[in-house]
Amino acid sequence: MRKALVSLTLALAATPALAAPDFNNRQDFDFADRGFVATRKDPLIKGSDGRVIWDLTAYDFLKAPAPATANPSLWRQSQLLTKHGLFKVSEGVWQVRGFDISNVTFIAGKTGWIVIDPLTSAEVAKAAYDLVTENLGAKPVVALIYTHSHTDHFGGARGLVSQADVDAGKVQIIAPDGFLEHAVSENIIAGAAMGRRATYQFGYFLPKGPTGQLSAGIGAAISPGTQTLIPPNVTIKTTGQEMTVDGVRLQFQVTPGTEAPAEMNIYLPDLKALCMAENANASQHNLLTPRGALVRDAKAWADYLTESLRLYGDKTDVMFTSHAWPRFGQAQVDDFLAKHRDAYKFLHDQSVRMMNEGLTGPEIANRLKLPPALDNEWYNRGYYGSLSFNSRAVYQRYMGWYDANPVNLAPLEPADESARYVAAMGGEKKVLAAAKAAHAKGDDRWAAQLLNRLVYANAKDQVARNELAGVYDAMAYATENAIWRNMYLSAATELRNGVKTGSGPAISLDLVRNMTTPMLLDLMSVRLNADKAGADHATVDLVFPDRKEHFRVAVANGVLTWEANPASGSTDATLTLNRPVFLMLTMAGGKVEPMIAGGQVKLDGDAAAFGKVMGWMDAFKADFPIVWRP
Repeated sequence: MRKALVSLTLALAATPALAAPDFNNRQDFDFADRGFVATRKDPLIKGSDGRVIWDLTAYDFLKAPAPATANPSLWRQSQLLTKHGLFKVSEGVWQVRGFDISNVTFIAGKTGWIVIDPLTSAEVAKAAYDLVTENLGAKPVVALIYTHSHTDHFGGARGLVSQADVDAGKVQIIAPDGFLEHAVSENIIAGAAMGRRATYQFGYFLPKGPTGQLSAGIGAAISPGTQTLIPPNVTIKTTGQEMTVDGVRLQFQVTPGTEAPAEMNIYLPDLKALCMAENANASQHNLLTPRGALVRDAKAWADYLTESLRLYGDKTDVMFTSHAWPRFGQAQVDDFLAKHRDAYKFLHDQSVRMMNEGLTGPEIANRLKLPPALDNEWYNRGYYGSLSFNSRAVYQRYMGWYDANPVNLAPLEPADESARYVAAMGGEKKVLAAAKAAHAKGDDRWAAQLLNRLVYANAKDQVARNELAGVYDAMAYATENAIWRNMYLSAATELRNGVKTGSGPAISLDLVRNMTTPMLLDLMSVRLNADKAGADHATVDLVFPDRKEHFRVAVANGVLTWEANPASGSTDATLTLNRPVFLMLTMAGGKVEPMIAGGQVKLDGDAAAFGKVMGWMDAFKADFPIVWRP
């Protein structure tokens, strides 16, 4: 621990985050505290089974001054993000913050509440609604608005409204065009890998505390409750589209391809209040999330913020967002939007300029710095996204992973390459000694590189694993970025103790139910293990009477293809079944034979054909190793 703290002291001395911005500027604390009404009397939010979903006391340790094991700037940000309770934003607008990674906003209509972004899980959403009811009186929810297609902005829907009330026309569910498709599909094809990597990004298995998880940079943490989804029945397609809900006028700005593939901002003209969804934050955001996703467009993001300024800048008295705290006063909102926009525009333009001068992603990442006028604003700091990570994302968006150096056309696998490097450097003892010397001098990036080679060359070398874990501890304690901290500490924990089984919140049943059949068949395509299928082949027709759908699935040459409404041709088997039964067979490990015997599946043809196809499917593991290879 002493060596780690020596290295930490050296790293902190060289950390620009400590030089700026101004720690004496308390405006964010004023904004975050403003309008506080109350918080829950019982700090524990529990599920129906008694499991604790959220503990409002979990971050009480942040009330103390920043310790040596945390970057003071990140400590400050985490203090702000974990303030919890019901807050009055402006006349007619309230938020519940600190119950999840995101905020839920309640807007008073004539007869009930219009709710924006009902958190990640039903349990915390219900707790937020209960807090509102306790302090502001009982009113029904008459509308839910999803600002965008990420789970922490719709997953709590069933904690606030019922499907029956939606079906009866009592509740409007409003979302941007493309919401359902993107909400369901974004994490499906690469869901196993994304889920595993998300355990690192959000620190799912880290204890909350001065040496553990402090926050997620834009919110406290993701609530691990029941994720739900009620599909929208009102779609917002164009900027300038306006509607009145329960007496409240709403104007929309659609912003596809920014923070989410389907996203929108909301302006309340009669209240002079602006909801910027997740397009504006108290931190620089991610252009490429470490958990994995398609690269976002920094230029489009900046351009939409320019449009927001033009549309609403001189008309807004208060701005609130789906994460963090509001901003008050027209001058403050204008300045924030302009400088936040400029940070994304600078990131894009200067990354592309350097790219066109021949620099590669890592070179750009190490050289790009925001101008002081932008860097000195707390909300442009890298608590969630970061300039170095995002500049590489810009490079990837335009140029891909290849840097034009032919040595990288056919790289060795990391374990093979590492073994050769260790041998070339004189063996494990010399590499270990060099790494320890680098760590002692505070050169932790180089120490981590050396130790990573050792661990990849010999995953059973627990001495090297422990040394690398210690380096990652020091890097975690020094970094200003919350999710980098989580990733370093998660890696350190697994290096010491091995991989913990599990991958965080389970996949939402509502998301599965709302997958289109083509999405399901595409998922089967990437689950097909070509080695298992070999030279064998099979063709199966799937008929879903409940959806009036007919698909033909064919496996040949190690590839699964499908077509809808096949005109003709022979098949090995035809299965007629309702789609929930198909979901049981493909997503929940059900066996087709008992369902045929029970009449849930009607079979024509070879009874073994479908079982053969399913036997070629891989069941993806949620606990594969990340920081070593077995």
